[in-house]
Amino acid sequence: MDRRDFLKQAGVSMVASIASPALVRAVERTTLRFVPQTELVLLDPIFTTAYVTRNHAYMVFDTLYGMDGTYQIRPQMLEGDKVENDGRLWTLMLREGLLWHDGEKVLARDCVASIRRWAARDTFGSYLMAVTEELVAVDDRTIQFRLKRPFPGLRMALGKTTPPMCAMMPERLALTDPMKALTEMVGSGPFRYRAEEQQAGIKSVYTKFEGYRPRDTGTPDWTAGPKIAHYDEVEWTTISDVGTASAALQAGEQDWLAYASPDLAPLLRETKGIRLQQLDSSGMVNMLRVNHLQPPFDNPAIRRALLGAFDQTACMEAIVGSDPASYRVPLGYFCPGTPMASEAGLETFRGHADPRKTREELTRAGYANERIVLMVPADNPPLKALGDVCAELMKDAGLNVEYAAMDWASMLARRNKREPISQGGWHAFVVGSAGMDWLSPAVHSYIRGNGTAGITGWPTSARLEQLRVDWFEAPDEAAQRQICADIQMQCLVDVPYYPLGQYLQQTASRTSIDGILNGFPVFWNVRPA
Repeated sequence: MDRRDFLKQAGVSMVASIASPALVRAVERTTLRFVPQTELVLLDPIFTTAYVTRNHAYMVFDTLYGMDGTYQIRPQMLEGDKVENDGRLWTLMLREGLLWHDGEKVLARDCVASIRRWAARDTFGSYLMAVTEELVAVDDRTIQFRLKRPFPGLRMALGKTTPPMCAMMPERLALTDPMKALTEMVGSGPFRYRAEEQQAGIKSVYTKFEGYRPRDTGTPDWTAGPKIAHYDEVEWTTISDVGTASAALQAGEQDWLAYASPDLAPLLRETKGIRLQQLDSSGMVNMLRVNHLQPPFDNPAIRRALLGAFDQTACMEAIVGSDPASYRVPLGYFCPGTPMASEAGLETFRGHADPRKTREELTRAGYANERIVLMVPADNPPLKALGDVCAELMKDAGLNVEYAAMDWASMLARRNKREPISQGGWHAFVVGSAGMDWLSPAVHSYIRGNGTAGITGWPTSARLEQLRVDWFEAPDEAAQRQICADIQMQCLVDVPYYPLGQYLQQTASRTSIDGILNGFPVFWNVRPA
């Protein structure tokens, strides 16, 4: 074809486009507009346990294994794996054609470096590395674990969805000090992070990665199966006020809210063109975490004395109202309705708080009216409600509470501080977790007793640590369940935190989008209806 013929055909195509608005619409870029539950502050998937970071990370990074809706682990970046030598040799084979967002091939050595960096920060990962004699890249597509002893939990460790998830990244990024947060986002997931369009506190933008190769078999199910991006762009907009966010959804200015406020859920449910869904049947489990490094909570007797201060029913009704179907109490130290949940010691959390008795026990334990700095994220409605109730319950029990309201990002930063109160430290904060994060000792970081080597709060308990090891080495599920009952009873002695109840959370979206998967918000499979 010569140049004149080409221009002639191009002109005909242009005229046809102008004459056909439907054709123009067909080639327009599609954008999914999403409101996360809170502002995305930290981008590094191993540097924080914040769910908003985990959800962001699953867009940008892929994982070796995925988890389906029945909590089963499936190969994701992997073609498959092979277990030999009585469970002590694991060989993992990467799928062909995997690319990083910068166009480079995904190599086994990238994955080895990624696993090591993740394991330095993750409770399950640290145990995996403790039983690993050698982890190497045999060739460009082959990862090999040589274990000191059989460890059937290897797949679960690498495929679990609890943060920090084991995100794969290029070796040059994975070699970054695990104690230093990454800012450059190069993954191999279905979406690219557009750093140049990020506006702190306002929005984050992701575009479809055209070089992504989904699995060619299976069914999309949570983080397992083919991850097919149907939108060209996903835009996260931070709207801290739930009323404003709900109004934006009703007006069609947003397509999907991660969190439907219980107060506004009835109005949203009645609005034409909006649906409410409960994506995660494990709900949200909630706690008040205390700082074991600072007085008075460095005193285990004071921690135990405060157990009677918290009324779980009052805490949950502050968030979701008085409908008993929307919450579950009493809550112990494992997610209700899951295999490791136990009735052991739950009488501690049944019934209402007894402020007079708690005040007397605190005095006997040595509490001397020390100031208690309680951090409450005022821009997170459920946690704000929870913090308000906890502050009053603690005051009723005789504690000298200083209510420190702040935004979520500030609380995340401050809770990592180990310095005394006079230097910007803290005593306690309220936080919620997905119930799946409390499934077992393998993923439940808040029941660790490894002191300053653990996550914020830093409890020390040799007994809790030994029970955790016993759980990993237990011969069967029945033995594991008994160990979890023992762990729950030990938690009532060491009190790593105070359970506050479980509630069921809903998401809200416009009916103009379809394909939202169960679990936490993921953005593959979602498409225009």
